[in-house]
Formats: sequence, C-alpha cells, structure tokens
Amino acid sequence: MESKIAQAIGMKYAPVAVIFTDDKPEQALQFKEGKWGCVVSMLNAAAKGKTTVFDRKTFGCLGGGTGLGFGNQYANFPGGIENFVSTGNQEFAQSDFGKNVVRNMPAIEHGERYVKSPLLAKQFFDSLPMRDVPAEFIVFKPLDKVAEQEIPKVIIFLVNPDQLSALVVMANYGREGNESAIIPFGAGCHTVCLIPYHEDDAALPRAVVGLVDISARKQVDKDILSFSVPYKMFTELESNVVGSFLEQEVWQNVLERNRVE
Repeated sequence: MESKIAQAIGMKYAPVAVIFTDDKPEQALQFKEGKWGCVVSMLNAAAKGKTTVFDRKTFGCLGGGTGLGFGNQYANFPGGIENFVSTGNQEFAQSDFGKNVVRNMPAIEHGERYVKSPLLAKQFFDSLPMRDVPAEFIVFKPLDKVAEQEIPKVIIFLVNPDQLSALVVMANYGREGNESAIIPFGAGCHTVCLIPYHEDDAALPRAVVGLVDISARKQVDKDILSFSVPYKMFTELESNVVGSFLEQEVWQNVLERNRVE
C-alpha cells in the first residue's frame, strides 16, 4: 500500500499502519513476556522498515498495554498511576514491596511531575477512552508492507515540523472549520493508538498530533512528532492530494529546503 501524502511531503520514514489481527506475523519484533519496553521504540522500528507485534503479555509496560488498547492496565500500577505522574507516593515507596519497585522506577517516590496533583492526574486517567481491542495481536508495520486484504485501524506519520505543518493543513483542506487536528496531553502510546482509535468512532474523525510525551522523546529523533489518523481519514486525505497546495510552488520551496538539509 503506497501513500500519495508520504511522497508529496518527502517523508524520511515510512508511514506506519496499526493493524488488529488474530494471526501473528512471522519474524516480527516483539518484547519478551514480563520484560519492560517502550511502545514508541517499536513504532520507530516500524517506521524504519521492521514489522513489530504486541499481545496481552508482551506490551512492554502498563502504560503501553493501556495505550495499545489491551484494557486498563493502569489498574495494576504499583502505588497508583495518578501518584506516579504527579507528586509520587512516598508512603508506598517506603514499604517493603515499594522499596523493591522503586529500584526500577524511582519516580514512584517523587513523581514524574507531568500533572500538578494526584487529583488532576486521576481525572485525566478517568477521561481516557479505555478499550480492549477485539483481536489477539496489534501489529505495527510499514504502510508499503500492508497486504491488499489488510485494513489498518490507524496510520501514523513520523514527521518533522515542515511535514507536520503540511499534514495539519491537509487535515482541514476538505472540511468546514479549522479543528480537524488536535494535540492532546497523553503518553506517547495514547496519542498514536488509543486516542486515534477513539477518533475512529466519530463520524468526522480528527487527526492526532503526538509524541509530546517527555518520557518517550528519547525514542525518536529530536525533530520528530507523530501525526496519527484513523484509516478512513487517511483515505480522505489521500484523495485530496491532487489539486491541493502540495502541488504548488510554496510547498515545493519548503520541500526543497528539506531535501537540501
């Protein structure tokens, strides 16, 4: 499966398709059961040509399991996820069990400080569109490796600021209004999977700009953000390339600047 948009904006990395399936792809990268890993690192690998796969035992971390759509894994977070992302849980960290956990996750004691208080953090997590996807596996693969019979759930573009600008313009190009792309607060995996899944339920889904998660930034190049769209929005955008600004001189000048660099 090819992408007119990817060609028109001169992408360095392949668009990544998110696919729900009960068939595990052969020779796919996969986290080992019980081992920590970041979903965004697997996304990065897929953008560079690999096929990666997750299931309910190999999603890397509790946040990743939730973000991929394998239910509310935060319910299993030691010391409370609302404490972890805000001010920490010193009482838990000083318990016998907590001391062992803190060795691997020191932020449990002092908090990541991404949200001001546990109350606000709890409200955020309660607002997430949790779901348990109706498939055994979730696959990330380069769009050009998607078979004809496969229907992706979401398409993810990893892009620089110039390319992101073009995609935001394209999101609004064939629509009324000017809010067809959003930048929600959330973990990296929330913004490439969970929130785009939720947008897919809408009659007119929006694009989701992501990877603003500070903890996930080290998994991608410093100038890269994500732009994720449900598949039906992807087909809409693809159909609008011909005749759009992407064929005009102003964008071509911006595109040339990226080629030179």
